[in-house]
Amino acid sequence: MSINRYDRQIRLAGFGARGQELLRNARVLVVGAGGLGVPICQYLNAMGIGTLGIVDGDIIEETNLHRQPAYSPSDNGKAKILVLGRKLQEQNPETNIELHQTFLQPANAMALLENYDLVVDATDRIPTRYLLDDACVIRQIPWIYGALHGFEGQLSVFNYQGGPTYRCLFPQIPKPGEIPDCNQLGTLGILPGIIGSLQALEAVKVICGLGEILSGKLLLFSALDHQSRQVRFQKDPAQAIREIRDDSHYTAGLCDTGGGIPIGEYLKFSKSGKSHLLVDVREPQEFDTYHLPDAVNFPLMELERHIPEMDQPVEIYLICHSGSRSAQAYRKLEGKLGSASLHWIEGGVKDLQSKTS
Repeated sequence: MSINRYDRQIRLAGFGARGQELLRNARVLVVGAGGLGVPICQYLNAMGIGTLGIVDGDIIEETNLHRQPAYSPSDNGKAKILVLGRKLQEQNPETNIELHQTFLQPANAMALLENYDLVVDATDRIPTRYLLDDACVIRQIPWIYGALHGFEGQLSVFNYQGGPTYRCLFPQIPKPGEIPDCNQLGTLGILPGIIGSLQALEAVKVICGLGEILSGKLLLFSALDHQSRQVRFQKDPAQAIREIRDDSHYTAGLCDTGGGIPIGEYLKFSKSGKSHLLVDVREPQEFDTYHLPDAVNFPLMELERHIPEMDQPVEIYLICHSGSRSAQAYRKLEGKLGSASLHWIEGGVKDLQSKTS
């Protein structure tokens, strides 16, 4: 370990050589390499985390660049985790970087969390957080929560020394349409950097035993007036027993609007040769990077003006990167296409590529 690199940190009263040693021995898993994941990984890596694991199966898109400054236009279409992993290794060659190029799913959650001391949530999907909470409770691992909502951010530490968990605060996965995501609300580029940095700070505090941990407390931060407040919550004994449930439980939340079909069902239909319309609701830059041959590109935010083109007596299939935007598109179009039969494809282009590769 390069002592000189961490000199200013080691000099800090209350941290010192012991704190640096605790960081060096820590094994931290960051789930997500996007707006929150980038600052989390960069700061933990710079400060001397011994092992940094990253889970992400996404690719870089132009719409990511304003809030994910580790990436540049030349990275568009590349795997986030590979680009970030390379830059982190250049930033601090001493860190053991472990890359898991996949998405957190019920089938792999327990294996991915194995051998890590702490998990930091950098996802943008609420159902995934419920899966993460279940897996961390079973594995007895604390995890750092961060979330964005418009100009506001949230932060907490769950399952810390047997303390309250995510399901203690939010017992049920929200119903469709109850909570809009960042594709609807938008995201101010700097806000993920602020919340991600606070998550990295809480991670260091947990590892090194510093200060007061945000366990049983939800920090609410407003970017517009720099006001923050804490909401306290208690452990719910009803949430003590956990299991990893099947896919339908975790995908039944934000994207469960009806009309969703499995990937296999769409592939079977498309091979039948029957006439249909495949509508890709991603942004044009995403569409140009990769799209299915017969797809037309009607971006989600412009969808309504294309209704006349879609109002025809055929099967219409909506597709996006992972399913979230196509489910929203289904909600927008439901009841507005008199003669069309409407569906959205679960898992989107991401899973279709893996099925057809």
